[in-house]
Amino acid sequence: MATAPKEAENAIGLEEIHTERQEPPKGQKTFTVEEAVETIGFGKFHIALFLIMGSTGVAEAMEIMLIAVVSPFIRCEWQLQDWQVALVTTMVFFGYMVFSIVLGLLADRYGRWKILLLSFLWAAYFSLLTSFAPSYIWFVFLRAMVGGGVSGHAQGLIIKTEFLPTKYRGYMLPLSQVFWLAGSLLIIGLASVVNPTIGWRWLIRIASIPGILLILVFKFIPESARYNVSTGNEAAALATLQRIAKMNGATMPEGVLREPAKERRGRFKDLVHPKYLRTTLQIWIIWLGIAFAYYGVILASAELLERDLVCGPAAAPVQDSGDGSEESHSPCHCRLFGPAAYQTMIISTAGEIALNPLNILGINFLGRRLSLCITMGCTALFFLLLNICTSSAGMTGFLFMLRALVSANFNTIYIYTAEVYPTTMRALGMGTSGSLCRVGAMVAPFISQVLMSASFIGALCLFSSVCVVCAISALTLPIETKGRALQVCI
Repeated sequence: MATAPKEAENAIGLEEIHTERQEPPKGQKTFTVEEAVETIGFGKFHIALFLIMGSTGVAEAMEIMLIAVVSPFIRCEWQLQDWQVALVTTMVFFGYMVFSIVLGLLADRYGRWKILLLSFLWAAYFSLLTSFAPSYIWFVFLRAMVGGGVSGHAQGLIIKTEFLPTKYRGYMLPLSQVFWLAGSLLIIGLASVVNPTIGWRWLIRIASIPGILLILVFKFIPESARYNVSTGNEAAALATLQRIAKMNGATMPEGVLREPAKERRGRFKDLVHPKYLRTTLQIWIIWLGIAFAYYGVILASAELLERDLVCGPAAAPVQDSGDGSEESHSPCHCRLFGPAAYQTMIISTAGEIALNPLNILGINFLGRRLSLCITMGCTALFFLLLNICTSSAGMTGFLFMLRALVSANFNTIYIYTAEVYPTTMRALGMGTSGSLCRVGAMVAPFISQVLMSASFIGALCLFSSVCVVCAISALTLPIETKGRALQVCI
């Protein structure tokens, strides 16, 4: 198809513009990247891809969860009020929000791999600088920069999505949650040992190590073939597909790789194209609500453990027998975690993998929309159950189930968002969704760490109400992506 004149290009707007390309000789077979990925199938390359790109979740989880285990110590060191502690988390997600859109746009224009590498270098650099922060203001600023770098880690998920055959996406992508869980458990375990001994600054330095190590192995993963072919670089895409076929011991499809290249990629107005407008708006609502609930659970857990609010705000504080230091007994600023608190955090965090098998079955058999609706509805219910006056074991059980449910929510929406948008705007779609997601994450600290102290039931009802809205939005999404091939263009 010949390229339209320049005047027509300006008038068409959102219509697809194809670059001029040579047609193969008449009768010669051709194939697309989608057909090649399906023909090559699953093999050694995808296992390596899963391990390397999945491990980005370890680094991301350690950097994000770090605030939960460091908050009591910076509160003590700099004599912070509740709102100041909450502001730290909010600014981390503010940095994430701003950079998420920018990096998503750049990834659609310059490649997923380059942006992923840049984001890891950025996050590692500012994370190390954070450990030398001389004051609260510097700490907040540097953690915001770390949040900006971490936002680019989503490109790892996009690369995995674009290389996986259709029937494996619903199984392999949810399993990536194992890496997030590993990072969360690792940072909590390290905190229980490092914080009481050599201090929180060394904890931050140690937490940056996985991200630095991952940078060294990124060279083994190529740029997305779908991205290359969308830019007209068919030679690079073909070389990548041939390499994957060789690693997997599979054969390539017969014929020549041919697919329309796109002149315009990653435009924000494509997200509100009539075909995707409703989907985009509902996805944004769901991302915002899921992040609000997810980080609300994490921070609420920390507050419950820090203040020992087992039976709500009226309960008398119970001192953790595992820590007899004066600081942990101070009523003003220093309420440090003891061994029992870290143990409870580990148990509740382990819940993130508890529903993974059921989540995988739901995604693949019920579909993305219905599965997300069910888990969001259950999340709303368990938020309300937190108000029941119960024992420490009961509270741990409720937190365990909440972590399992909010994790399942994230699994499903990540997969759905990566599948519903075409290649030319997939990274931007993930980036803008991730940005809206951080708006919810920015608000969560003030509900979990400020409002919860004033009105426990009020905070829980707010979390529950948001989850109900998300459940309805999930059920009414206009497109179901279960079993659907990844789209190349609008």
